[in-house]
Amino acid sequence: MPLLNIQTNVDLEKATADALIRTVSARTANALGKPERYVMVGIEAGRTMCFGGSCERLAYLELKSIDLPEGQIAELSRLLTELIHGAIDVPMDRVYIEFTSAPRGMWGWNGGTF
Repeated sequence: MPLLNIQTNVDLEKATADALIRTVSARTANALGKPERYVMVGIEAGRTMCFGGSCERLAYLELKSIDLPEGQIAELSRLLTELIHGAIDVPMDRVYIEFTSAPRGMWGWNGGTF
């Protein structure tokens, strides 16, 4: 159900990217109280990106999930920002996150919907 896409202009070796998505997957599942077997994480590293007129390290994240709890958004933002900062040294004020809540009937899986 949860889908987290990470885009960054930081070049990452495959081992670093793999470690990051595994960590983020587990922590996102835990924070949302959802089984990790449903969490999908993707990363696009080394992208040409600019933020605030600067091409210094940055990241853009999109977290989509069924019934994303509005009351947890601030905590999720803190958690994800700290994970990105700690893992790939992106300054916390250079991380944007878009949160999207999807109705169950609008999320497909295994030939059906939730």
